[in-house]
Amino acid sequence: MSWQPVNIDQWNRKDLYAFFKGFDEPFFGVTFNTRVSGGYDFCKENERSFFVYYLYATLRAVNAVEQMRIRILEDKPVIFDRVSISPTIKREDGSFGFSYMEYKDSFEDFYESTMEEMERVARNSDLVPSGDTIGTVHFSALPWLKFTSLSHARNYKDNDSVPKISVGKLFKEDEQLLMPVSVHVNHALADGVHVGQFAEALEEFINTEY
Repeated sequence: MSWQPVNIDQWNRKDLYAFFKGFDEPFFGVTFNTRVSGGYDFCKENERSFFVYYLYATLRAVNAVEQMRIRILEDKPVIFDRVSISPTIKREDGSFGFSYMEYKDSFEDFYESTMEEMERVARNSDLVPSGDTIGTVHFSALPWLKFTSLSHARNYKDNDSVPKISVGKLFKEDEQLLMPVSVHVNHALADGVHVGQFAEALEEFINTEY
């Protein structure tokens, strides 16, 4: 994935970036519920994996918000043209591995390449994927839990700037099918308004027929 340096002097986040960048914990997290009925019904009718479907919707939503494509590389902010996604994939022995799925404009292309990557990770024992480790989004699914908050294991020695997104167990409320979503982002790069923009885009894309 290609990227360009951010012109800090012309950046409207210059002071915010400098303020939050030095925090011991610069990440903040938000949890919300999103409607998924449209996408879920589409997958059932077309015999598609809902997991792959909401991965695609998540990736589209991330790429739609500029601030979620900014990373810290060699201690400087850069913006990626497109970012990919790195979900955890469960294995038969109960362990898991990290995967790497590149963004595709076409859902069919994304679906095919993602299914292949899931199969590759499931049958291998390596933990870390061979793809880009910074121009991506960390993703995990917890379909067993209807969570209301979530935290992440992190290495505070690293200058981490990769957003972390998790989803939970589907549930019904007022005849709507909902899914909990947790989003953690580096506050030096993004604010609550940007997480809100992501949430709006996700709900739109996850209820779109591809």
